[in-house]
Amino acid sequence: MADHSHPARPAVLGQNQYGKAENRVVKITRDGATHHVKDLNVSVSLSGDMEEVHYSGSNAHVLPTDTTKNTVYAFAKEYGIESAEQFGIHLARHFVTSQEPIRRARIRIEEYAWQRIATSGEGAHSFVREGRETRLAQITYDGGTWEVVSGLKDLVVMNSTDSEFWGYVKDKYTTLPEAYDRILATEVSGRWRFNWTEEAREMPDWEKSYEQIRKHLLQAFADTYSLSLQQTLYKMGARIIEHRDEIDEVRFSLPNKHHFPVDLEPFGLKNDNEVYLAADRPYGLIEATVLRDGCEARIPVDLTNL
Repeated sequence: MADHSHPARPAVLGQNQYGKAENRVVKITRDGATHHVKDLNVSVSLSGDMEEVHYSGSNAHVLPTDTTKNTVYAFAKEYGIESAEQFGIHLARHFVTSQEPIRRARIRIEEYAWQRIATSGEGAHSFVREGRETRLAQITYDGGTWEVVSGLKDLVVMNSTDSEFWGYVKDKYTTLPEAYDRILATEVSGRWRFNWTEEAREMPDWEKSYEQIRKHLLQAFADTYSLSLQQTLYKMGARIIEHRDEIDEVRFSLPNKHHFPVDLEPFGLKNDNEVYLAADRPYGLIEATVLRDGCEARIPVDLTNL
């Protein structure tokens, strides 16, 4: 029987690009005691004369994606970040004009806005992520007894200074350098239990209570010169207990949203606590309960079960 199948067409390369996605860069600009924050997620995509790397594996025209990552951090220092648009223009122009094989650069940027927290102390270096957190409430009633637990999650806060971490236990596996001026950032997940009963107490003004508790935890975060995230957690809970008579128990779960200074020395640049890598994982997770003296803990340790 005759074979009527068509001969295979030779394969050809179509549209292609490569780069480094989601480079998290935080730039702190220090204007005396007042700090300004630019927080970006930058993705670089390059295309051009890249046929050979696909056909033969030759990297002769390939700028490593690690280099594009380094460029993002170096440019944050060299040019600053006036705006996401201007920063992207600097990057795109650089890649296309400095590397002949690269004909097109696409820079995608997400910017995370921060709102300054008004503080009673000196300086302006405490921030809360813009965009409201999720408010939570759990009400339990058994026909005779009420239990009301309120809370919030996804409240992202940051201090760009006034945080240290040193004097910790060191063993042969410890590589973390001591820090005497670091960014402290976390995404607050918190719950607080009311001591309200129908018989003994007037019902709280729930709306006012929530706003005041939120205010106090932010104020404590901003006002605490922190030697550990544990210390900051306790100050936040203690301030709520001390200022809100209707609350007997506060529980926080605080992931330490690490910001690591980027080593810019290979590029001939000095990083004076200005340019950071914002790492999303792994992260330290700090959890604790703060109680009114003499009260019993009832909020579950695992807040996701609330």
